Amino acid sequence: MGRRVSPPPAGAGALVTGAGRGLGLEIARLLARRGLAVHVTDADGVAAERAAAELGAEAFASVLDVRDEEACRASARATAERTGSLGVWVNNAGVVWTGFAWEQDDSSRRRTFEVNALGAVNGTIAALELMRPANAGHVVNVASLAGLVAVPGEVLYAATKHAALAFSVGTLLDLRRAGVEGVHVSTVCPDGIWTPMLSDRLDDPHAAVSFSGTMLSPEHVAARAVSLLDRPRAVLSVPRRRGALARLYDLFPGLELRSMGILLALGGRSQRRLKSRPAP
Repeated sequence: MGRRVSPPPAGAGALVTGAGRGLGLEIARLLARRGLAVHVTDADGVAAERAAAELGAEAFASVLDVRDEEACRASARATAERTGSLGVWVNNAGVVWTGFAWEQDDSSRRRTFEVNALGAVNGTIAALELMRPANAGHVVNVASLAGLVAVPGEVLYAATKHAALAFSVGTLLDLRRAGVEGVHVSTVCPDGIWTPMLSDRLDDPHAAVSFSGTMLSPEHVAARAVSLLDRPRAVLSVPRRRGALARLYDLFPGLELRSMGILLALGGRSQRRLKSRPAP
């Protein structure tokens, strides 16, 4: 467990990207329950407005394309101007493409890297521009177990999550070597989450490995992500046992190669079972 720290005070500003639905909305909901003034951002403005209305009077919404560096900076400033501070920034926005590594076209590759990796970079830098001078604040980056190990069928997605994870941990190291102790960067790496991102792929054989573990609820992952505000950790895998397995496969790629057939079979069985489950 990480060292306990003082969380952002009630009324502080918190911005969540990709918060119009799914995991981002659940994270925003828990931040609002903590008394934070949540800036709900999403590329879908209608979804962002709807989510903010659901969260209550202190929440507000805006459109944010995380690929736009200046837009991220403007959103950070808008949060601080409205609430008085930027205490939390959560990089949650993400996209996924499946298939063989050679099947994605240039547009798909660029969009995936720009949203998942560059988006996390843009958001983190925008947040740090306000947090570093105050020596206070917390950036929480949502990666994936795919950020810890190569994932067959989701190679492009995994590559972007590896990049986001490396940037997050490296930035934390840079903060500490610069003497900045009051600003934290934590990364949460969950297993498959039962959100539209996965439920829409129940007929996709390339996504099988995503279903080979336990399907986590967005509420559970959101609770773990928000708990990092009390006990920051450089990397938190959810669940921890799957994180340990992912790291083992990363250390011994040959073991993953030999296990791939089993993982794909387990994933396919889970996909068939989940087809009877209500969509999230």
